[in-house]
Amino acid sequence: MADFDAIVVGSGMSGGWSAKELCERGLKVLVLERGNEIVPERDYVDQMPPWEQSNLDRISEDEIAAHYYKQFPGVSYAVKESNKHFWVKDDEHPYETAAGTEYDWLRGYHTAGRSIMWSRQTYRMGPQDFEANKKEGIAVDWPIRYEDIDPWYDHVEKFAGIAGNRDGLPQLPDGQFQPGFELTCAEKEFKSRVETAFPGRKVIQARVAHITAVTEEQRELGRSNCQSRNRCHFGCTFKAYFSSLNATLPAAERTGNYTIVHNAIVQSLQYDEVSRRITGVQVIDAETRETRFYSCRVLFLNASAMASALILLQSKSTAFPNGLANSSDQVGRNLMDHVSGAGASGLISGFENKTIFGRRPGGIYIPRYANITEHDKPYMRGFGYQGSATPLGNAGGQIAGIGREFKQAHGAAGPWRVSISAFGEQLPNPNNTVTLHPSKRDQWGNPLAVFNVGYGENERIMQVEAGKDSVAMLKAAGCTDISSRTVTLTKPGNRIHEMGSARMGRDPATSVLNGWCQAHDVPNLFVTDGAFMTSSACQNPSLSYMAFTARAAHYAADLLAENAI
Repeated sequence: MADFDAIVVGSGMSGGWSAKELCERGLKVLVLERGNEIVPERDYVDQMPPWEQSNLDRISEDEIAAHYYKQFPGVSYAVKESNKHFWVKDDEHPYETAAGTEYDWLRGYHTAGRSIMWSRQTYRMGPQDFEANKKEGIAVDWPIRYEDIDPWYDHVEKFAGIAGNRDGLPQLPDGQFQPGFELTCAEKEFKSRVETAFPGRKVIQARVAHITAVTEEQRELGRSNCQSRNRCHFGCTFKAYFSSLNATLPAAERTGNYTIVHNAIVQSLQYDEVSRRITGVQVIDAETRETRFYSCRVLFLNASAMASALILLQSKSTAFPNGLANSSDQVGRNLMDHVSGAGASGLISGFENKTIFGRRPGGIYIPRYANITEHDKPYMRGFGYQGSATPLGNAGGQIAGIGREFKQAHGAAGPWRVSISAFGEQLPNPNNTVTLHPSKRDQWGNPLAVFNVGYGENERIMQVEAGKDSVAMLKAAGCTDISSRTVTLTKPGNRIHEMGSARMGRDPATSVLNGWCQAHDVPNLFVTDGAFMTSSACQNPSLSYMAFTARAAHYAADLLAENAI
């Protein structure tokens, strides 16, 4: 008899949903987390007052050089002296890149993973995103369509708590929203002017995973409404924003079916060639170096798009000499991220006597219009913009001073600035890979990751055009002192939207997973983190990871109930 009905590898965004849904279906579930335990009451620092934060909460240059030399340049806005324990140290967790390439692998090894640190932008993929590959002859066709995932978007949105507005846009479907965060006066004017000048473009409220009208279920889990403090990167003691630690893991725990083991680094998934099933997981204790084996009936791999691929590649056997579930040779291929680098900002007049109160978790979003409402573009697919319009004086505590004058300076009326930045789609490419280093090992004996990822000409042209469009919209809005960036593409991985390393598809010869995130080769293996993505779309992907995970978990539970896996 197996130790557990299900094992979930990883406790982050997808792992938390796997645990919740499987536990609520009555299965005994073990969650394996490679990092340490995070206890909100002990480890969240959102209640720390600014005057207790040393050096304006900045990490020293010496410490950056020693421990955060890869992570910090990519997320300097988020990595602080007070929350550095949420981010791994680069010297302790090395990786390699192929000659002539760069990659930002930005990680958090602890309870709930990067769901503690994400930016909480939550957008559905639209019908066009699931159809694009087939229509354009790119990569492989998605094995599902929007109608298949729509009810699961509903399911996760209701539980998570998504603040937004119903905008009626086919390319960005509406969801189960709580009240959104109102646009500022300048954003409303920007919206009016842009939409008048460009009828095919819309400026909407950002949709963010923050509770604004707490439900009874959310309250029972200790969650409450967002306080608009902009302290999210430090954790949230109000549990207002969605994370595994704030929501799904507590929901799993209250069932009585949940067990979690920390500091459990997966070495391999064990495969039985007779039953053609996974039998369990071999792990090494990160602290004691002791090895352990846990058996299960079904396994959900949610270690992250890169780590899940690496675990599969490590799990070799006679049946799978190139890695578990890899008869297609697609494990570790087609790695995607979103690409940025284009944007602009400018001053918008008419609001110099106005200011704002509070710090919203989101500003404006301009959904994709390229090749949707506007055609004949010199590139495929498209991009969306994230941005805001705020007073220049509202600088998030960076104006020098103390006491009353300090407060007044940050609330003072004055000029307003509009800023927008593009997030574009990266096309899947089988030559963008993560593989195992042939000889180098980490301190626990696992092979180092080697990334070989680059952008294609489509991504480059898209960002150049997005830069031009951003300037045109600011000009149409009457902005002055417009500053546009020299378009330099962000490094692959920098947006932290990695995906695609074990893609879904219809044909086992060209894909790793079927339409349920179930491995073609191994029926009791499910991969529901970003690895399953067949294409990247341009929307922030976390909401899709949640929905696909919930859908797969219920499918797996049904199969177990029928003894079908």
